[in-house]
Amino acid sequence: MIPVPLLVCVMGGWCAVYLADTLLKLSSTHRIRYESWLASRGLMLSPFHVRWQTTMFNRLFAYCARINPRAQYLWFNSGLAFGVVSMAGSVVLLAKTLQQTLAQMTADDPRRVGGQQALQVVVSIPGVNLPTSQLAYFFMALLLSGVIHELGHAVAALREQVRVNGFGIFVFVVYPGAFVDLFTTHLSIISPTQQLRIFCAGVWHNFVLCVAALAFLFLLPFLLLPAYSTGGGALVTEVVQGSAADGPRGLSVGDIVTGLEDCPVSGVEDWTGCLSRLSHAPQTGYCVPGASLQPIFLFVLAFKRLDGTMDCCSNNSLTDLCFSYMKLQGKNSREREYACMPVRKMVSGTQVCRVDGDCVDGHAAHARVDAGHAHGVCVTPSLENQTRFIRVTHPPNTHMLFVGYPPHLQYAVSLTNFLPRFGFLHLDLPVFLETFCKYVVSLSGALAVVNSVPCFALDGQWMLNALLEATLVTVVTDRQKRELIGFFLLLAGSALLAANVALGLWMVTAR
Repeated sequence: MIPVPLLVCVMGGWCAVYLADTLLKLSSTHRIRYESWLASRGLMLSPFHVRWQTTMFNRLFAYCARINPRAQYLWFNSGLAFGVVSMAGSVVLLAKTLQQTLAQMTADDPRRVGGQQALQVVVSIPGVNLPTSQLAYFFMALLLSGVIHELGHAVAALREQVRVNGFGIFVFVVYPGAFVDLFTTHLSIISPTQQLRIFCAGVWHNFVLCVAALAFLFLLPFLLLPAYSTGGGALVTEVVQGSAADGPRGLSVGDIVTGLEDCPVSGVEDWTGCLSRLSHAPQTGYCVPGASLQPIFLFVLAFKRLDGTMDCCSNNSLTDLCFSYMKLQGKNSREREYACMPVRKMVSGTQVCRVDGDCVDGHAAHARVDAGHAHGVCVTPSLENQTRFIRVTHPPNTHMLFVGYPPHLQYAVSLTNFLPRFGFLHLDLPVFLETFCKYVVSLSGALAVVNSVPCFALDGQWMLNALLEATLVTVVTDRQKRELIGFFLLLAGSALLAANVALGLWMVTAR
């Protein structure tokens, strides 16, 4: 569901803007001066849409179009080839995505379809599947992707002797974008191949921006090497208030996590991998002295949970936890027993184990364990099936002890691979660069794919029309027939894109 406060703010803001615009245009006193002010600044207002257009960048576009003509010829021809390939590829990708999304909606296990990760068109809605803390990254990356896209069109048009009337930026509801205004008369008299170079330039530049951001993201550890190091752990940059990781004995901003149980953590990838492994592996055990176990009295309080597991700490203590272990009953028989123990005192700093034999050294290990647990016993937290007890190592502090569903720990903490070498360095600089690059890769790549689709009102419409004029003119000589072929192809592409977006929007809002 879309948050009601966000919807009210957006609708209220646009209604106020449109109402003020309408009143000023109806006013006999202010109408002429107001319309002159809008025109002089290149502003246009309509319901849920505002745009600004200027000619101040025309000289910059002309200068860029004159740089190394031969290299630019090769550059935009490469863009033409990419555009044609991406047009076909986007249709195949969207068809596969639609098929897998439908299969995902009807499958018993929606996470996997046919043994492969299901594709899905993700519609980003602020406040729904886009956190408010990430809105700045989203809008900046979207605006940058749009500007680079239109820059490609403008430079390509000037190279083909098509005049650029102006460049502009718009906001539709809450989404920013950019556009260039080309002189249509010039555009209509050049050859289809020249048109194709202009129309393909946008998606080509989006693809190049996506690759550049991906390369920058890959090289970021080397670029920041003089100021930040990597590989020494995962640095905590944010802890969600009230979460399982918050509190006096939890994690704090600036802590460096180096391990989860016996799984070493040298970076964020290790943190994610360790949590995934601990989620699916059996609960880790811990070596404790046998003399500390007192099962007889406490076993009376044990009861079975609904999932079949046992709980022997029925007082719901925040400091005690129920542990299970194997106790020798006869010469060759063992029986599982339970003990409620102060968890921090018993397991902090102790080694992990799977069986009692892991808790002793030497050849007489089993004999010493069996003799009344004199040396050490492997005890395992008795928890519900999906719940895990995890020790988080973040020196020089004592272990943070977590009891719960491991993914909750992942959502409660934000981390980065970059550790500042000097105290005055800001923790968030690498996070900002890393997050921004990820958004640029995602959004610029998405714009390249979406604009390549042969769909009405997108670049794909003009790319397809120019391609048909360039390739079918000798095969289908009647222009009306070529336009009819183009219309049906555009209709199919529009339906394919609309179906993907509709299903993606439905799945986002339904969750």
